[in-house]
Amino acid sequence: MEQKIPYKIYLSEDEIPTAWYNLRADMKKKPAPLLNPATLKPLTAEELSAVFCSELVAQELDEDTAFVAIPEEIRNFYKMYRPSPVVRAYCLEKKLGTPAEIYYKFEGNNTSGSHKLNSAIAQAYYAKKQGLIGVTTETGAGQWGTALSMASAYFGLDCKVFMVKCSYEQKPFRREVMRTYGATVTPSPSNTTEIGRKILADFPGTTGSLGCAISEAVEVATHTEGYRYVLGSVLNQVLLHQSVIGLEAKKALDKYGVKPDIIIGCAGGGSNLGGLIAPFMGEKLRGEADYRIIAVEPASCPSFTRGKYAFDFCDTGKICPLAKMYTLGSGFIPSASHAGGLRFHGMCPTLSELYDQKMMEAVAVEQSSVFEAAEMFARVEGILPAPESSHAIRVAIDEALKCKETGEKKKILFGLTGTGYFDLVAYEKYNNGEMGDYIPTDEDIQKGWATMPKVDL
Repeated sequence: MEQKIPYKIYLSEDEIPTAWYNLRADMKKKPAPLLNPATLKPLTAEELSAVFCSELVAQELDEDTAFVAIPEEIRNFYKMYRPSPVVRAYCLEKKLGTPAEIYYKFEGNNTSGSHKLNSAIAQAYYAKKQGLIGVTTETGAGQWGTALSMASAYFGLDCKVFMVKCSYEQKPFRREVMRTYGATVTPSPSNTTEIGRKILADFPGTTGSLGCAISEAVEVATHTEGYRYVLGSVLNQVLLHQSVIGLEAKKALDKYGVKPDIIIGCAGGGSNLGGLIAPFMGEKLRGEADYRIIAVEPASCPSFTRGKYAFDFCDTGKICPLAKMYTLGSGFIPSASHAGGLRFHGMCPTLSELYDQKMMEAVAVEQSSVFEAAEMFARVEGILPAPESSHAIRVAIDEALKCKETGEKKKILFGLTGTGYFDLVAYEKYNNGEMGDYIPTDEDIQKGWATMPKVDL
């Protein structure tokens, strides 16, 4: 008799992973290294340590260690909200009339409302261990800034957040949560930094971007004694920390003999997608199993589906290292869409290399169809999803409907990165019929590419 799968599959506290999984250890062709923009040579640990915490630099550069032990202090913090459940979306399956099985890993059951806390607490821990005073960062929709403000408060660190201006204005309550946890929040681009003033001069009236906010945060970190910069996505160290998502998901599904056919994650910088797919992609790289993996990005900022695979600056101000990634150009300023956390011009180098190797696929979706899926999901599954997560919901629904047409009983897993309670302005616009679907023209993208450095390696 087939074992009944519960609505929620929980692991015990003792089953929280004791080590993070380093996906790059199983990659035969590694991602290209970060380059010093002045010399075009790979950045050394010493150079990176001027910006990042020393132990995080070691994690960033480590391509060989498959498993990195999670310090006890971090695991103790994880126990406040982990392990997080894998949920069988029975009600959504019924609504769609699909033979497919749909599962989602829910990462929104903490005050920050998203998966971002998994890496924020790790990065704050290493900053405190190094004896630093504080950290600086950027945030798009606000989930990362919220998570880092919580983690900084826990370890007694000062936290300076540069929040993308359109999100700062659209999500005042997200901003206030950060301030409640003691963070200083500045709309970016701002006139408080040299880079911010230059961006405002070059792009008058801009609503900002993650690339702008990164530039400002890095400038403050490198010009303030006792501070380091921390990043919520894109970097290898972040994917390492976020692997707890996939490790827990796989362990939970294994308990019921469930092997997903399709794994879907939203893709902005890559933290959620990379964390969710990590152990599954590891099996795929080692030839132990095969999965169809889909990255979902906004049509307004289509790094994978319309970007170039090339070395580019990670920030608009061009003060950060060069990364080889799928990019729209550091000068590309995306429209003020409501998927704030996905408005980054590039994509994680590790995921970019895997995409280039055709180990996964990508699709871009328009925001009105994303919110259509979000509302359907909210009405039947009882969780108001964040706009970022809803990109994955959209494609999960699309794949389930394909199964309805073909009769295939595929198993679909997607990442529900967080909740949308601070995104009600976006839901209001959708409900009022005021939401647009801006898609950049080829000319818009060409302008972004024109800002890219000429690197021939």
